[in-house]
Amino acid sequence: MASIRVDFPSETLGLGTTMTVLMPAGAGRKRVLYLLHGLTDDHSAWSRFTSIERYAADHDVAVVMPQVHRSFYCDTRFGLPFWTFLSEELPRAVENLFRVSTDRADTFVAGLSMGGYGALKWALRQPERFAAAASLSGALDLARIQEHDDRPHMRRLMTELFPEHRVGGTDDDLLHLIERADPAGLPRLMIRCGTEDHTLPYNQTVVAALERRGIAVDSAYGPGAHEWGYWDREIQNVLVFLGLQR
Repeated sequence: MASIRVDFPSETLGLGTTMTVLMPAGAGRKRVLYLLHGLTDDHSAWSRFTSIERYAADHDVAVVMPQVHRSFYCDTRFGLPFWTFLSEELPRAVENLFRVSTDRADTFVAGLSMGGYGALKWALRQPERFAAAASLSGALDLARIQEHDDRPHMRRLMTELFPEHRVGGTDDDLLHLIERADPAGLPRLMIRCGTEDHTLPYNQTVVAALERRGIAVDSAYGPGAHEWGYWDREIQNVLVFLGLQR
């Protein structure tokens, strides 16, 4: 398994950016998991704080971990267009640089916290791209966060990201996307969250919305907080759910 830091120019962002890629050895095009980081993390966090490299080697899957800063994987009025970068430019760059499959059946997305939100948003907005998607401890109800999260750092961030509009009812609102989704066309979905995690209500809200629409979701809540020990355990279950056994 090769662990590769890739520094590359992004036309979408108008600057150089970075991703970490875990690439299995061997011939042939590899299945690929886009693995998204949380609000206070970067492209290296999954590799530094979990054993994802070892787990990915066991499942013979390439793992792509991009850098998106504190963007909530959104295009914003006064920030950089990280949604466009993620959903359009990043897959092209990965496919040009690495031996990865471009088939839907071989393509997956997952993430934690802010990255869990980003993973489900990507799966709901571009369901034709992914076979399955998973969220761990996702900050999934962004409209509720914008309206009701009174922590000073989150108030500042929401004002910076969305100075001119409300998230609710837009394509950055997972509940809005769920209402518009075609259940038959979606990838398989998985949601996990710890019962001691402050994001638990957001996860419960999104699971309930999926179930109301008749959209199948593999959801479970168990002991755990918003921390790397929980995510290291659960990413192993994610890889099994995604169907990445050898």
